[in-house]
Amino acid sequence: MGFSAGKRKSRDEAVTLSDLNDDVLERVLSRLPTSSYFRMTSVCKRWKSTQTSTTFKLACSQVPYRDPWFFMIAKDCTSSSSFVYDSTENSWRNLSRPLLHHRRDLFSPVASSGGLLCFRSSVSGHFLLRNPLTGSSIDLPCQDDNKPLQAVAMTTSYKLVTISGEVPNLCFKFYESSSCSWSKEFELVKKNDEYNDDDDDTETVYFLSKSGNVVVASNTLLRSPSKQYSSVITVKDNVETVYFLTSHGTIIACDLTKRSFTQLPKLLPPFLEYSIDLVECNGTMFVVLLSEFYESASLRIWKLEDMSWVHVGMLPPAMSHELYGRKGDINCVGGAGGNKILVCFNADLPEVCCRYFVFDLVGEEWSELPRCFSGGEAVEFVSALSFQPRIEATV
Repeated sequence: MGFSAGKRKSRDEAVTLSDLNDDVLERVLSRLPTSSYFRMTSVCKRWKSTQTSTTFKLACSQVPYRDPWFFMIAKDCTSSSSFVYDSTENSWRNLSRPLLHHRRDLFSPVASSGGLLCFRSSVSGHFLLRNPLTGSSIDLPCQDDNKPLQAVAMTTSYKLVTISGEVPNLCFKFYESSSCSWSKEFELVKKNDEYNDDDDDTETVYFLSKSGNVVVASNTLLRSPSKQYSSVITVKDNVETVYFLTSHGTIIACDLTKRSFTQLPKLLPPFLEYSIDLVECNGTMFVVLLSEFYESASLRIWKLEDMSWVHVGMLPPAMSHELYGRKGDINCVGGAGGNKILVCFNADLPEVCCRYFVFDLVGEEWSELPRCFSGGEAVEFVSALSFQPRIEATV
C-alpha cells in the first residue's frame, strides 16, 4: 500500500512554527525576551491570541528568571510618559500603557518585586500594585495608621511590608494577597548591642541634604517621593529582614521573624559629606556610598558580613572624579533577582546632567547607560525601581 504525497512532509521540508500545536508553540514563544512579546502579537492572529491565553501565561511563569528592567522616575513628575531600561537589549523603552495619570490622585512608585510595582497615594496614603507591562492593577484596602511611615518593602511572593513609628518605637504590618487583608500591627523591640547609641537624641544631628551638603539641624531629611520610604528586604534561612535609612542617615535592620531591630555600624563619620542608599541583590543587602575626599569623588559599594563592612566595588577614579563638586545625590536599585546595581546620580544644579552607572557584581565591571531621548530632548531621571518584565505577574 502506498502513501499519498499530501499526507506527510518530505524529510527535506523544514518544520515551521505554524506546524506546532498550540501548547508547544506557546512554550516556544514564552522563552523569547519579553520585549519580543509586544512585537510578536502583531505577526498573526494565532500569535495575538496569546494575550488572552491562560496556558501561555502559565508557560511564561515557568521561565525561572528574566533580566531586569529598570522603571525610571523622571525629574519632571508631571510627564505622561513612562520609560524603562531593558537590560537584555541594552536599550530604552517608552511604555505604551499610561500608568496612573488618568487618576485624580497622585501616585508615586515606592517598591517593586518580581513583575510588579507598588505605588502609594500622596493624598490618601493607600497602596496600589500594578504590572507595568499589562496595566493590570489592584487597590489595596486602606489601613488605619496614624504613625509616620518609615519604610515600604515587597517580597517575591508579593507580600507588602510597612515599617512605621519613630525610633525606638517601631512597628510593622504586612499585606497578604492570599487573604486580601492587612495583618495586625507587630511591635519591634530594640536590640541592645554596641552599635546602638542611646544618646542620639541628645547629640547634634548631622544629615545629608538633597544638594549634597551636611546640615546641622533637628528636622528630617527631605527625599524625592520615590525614595522617601526606600528600603530593601532580604530573606535568609527563612528570616525576613527589612533595611531602611532613618532621617539621620543611619541604617536600621528590622528582623521581622524575631520582631526586633538594630542600628548598623556607620561607614563614615558624620562630619564628612556623603550620599548613601541601600540595594538588594540575590538576598544580600548592599550600601552604595558617594563621598568627596582630597578634591575627588569616590563611589563605593559595601556589604555587611558578621556586622563588619566589606568593600565590594568602586567606580573607576576617571569616572568618579567627574562627579566631584557637583553637589550630587545618588539613588540606587538592585537588579530584580539579578547581579546588577543601578546608580542614578543627579544634582540640583541645572547645568549638571544626570548620570546612570551599572555595576555587575559577577564580572565586577562598571558601565554607563546612554542618555534617553524623547522628542529630540534628553530625559532626566532621578531614581529607578527594578522589576522582572513578566506579563503573567498578577496579585
